Amino acid sequence: MLNKYARAFFTRVLTPFAALLLRLGVSPDAVTLIGTAGVMAGALVFFPMGEFFWGTIVITIFVFSDLVDGNMARQAGISSRWGAFLDSTLDRVADGAIFAGFALWYAGSGDDNVLCAVAIFCLASGQVVSYTKARGESIGLPVAVNGLVERAERLVISLVAAGLAGLHKFGVPGIQVLLPIALWIVAAGSLVTLVQRVVTVRRESAEADAAAR
Repeated sequence: MLNKYARAFFTRVLTPFAALLLRLGVSPDAVTLIGTAGVMAGALVFFPMGEFFWGTIVITIFVFSDLVDGNMARQAGISSRWGAFLDSTLDRVADGAIFAGFALWYAGSGDDNVLCAVAIFCLASGQVVSYTKARGESIGLPVAVNGLVERAERLVISLVAAGLAGLHKFGVPGIQVLLPIALWIVAAGSLVTLVQRVVTVRRESAEADAAAR
């Protein structure tokens, strides 16, 4: 749901910026690569040090490249299968880096093996949730289901919680508890979404097989 409405809103807002980049000769693929590098730097440099506020700021700045690159391609009339593939692939890399950053913090200075495991589960389940849809579509199924916690929800929940938790270093007491809560929510939601997609693919495949016979 967040992906549906937030993407449309920010696409309109970022259209002038996308047009400016095109006039400057920047390619959509370059924006995709720079955006992913920025997200990875924010997650893997700041998060393992416990700098959740500044890490979230950096990630938020660069995560909008996911909307800008596609907007640029459409404006320039150069949308391609390669661009879609690159964008989707690097989205998975960026998402993995964010939860890897959380896991590294809890495996190190955060000193919490349970939350480290939860962060790793969030990383893995997010990748599998994306794979189930891609694999279902590759065998000709629509995978017509809106999952409980999809990519947009995972990012918003985890990054908002991380940014707020980072205010602990600015003297806000007790707020760091928001990040563990968010990770548990994302983990549970991702599991539900995975089940939703598997059940949908099973139903759609049975219907398609029955129609074929």
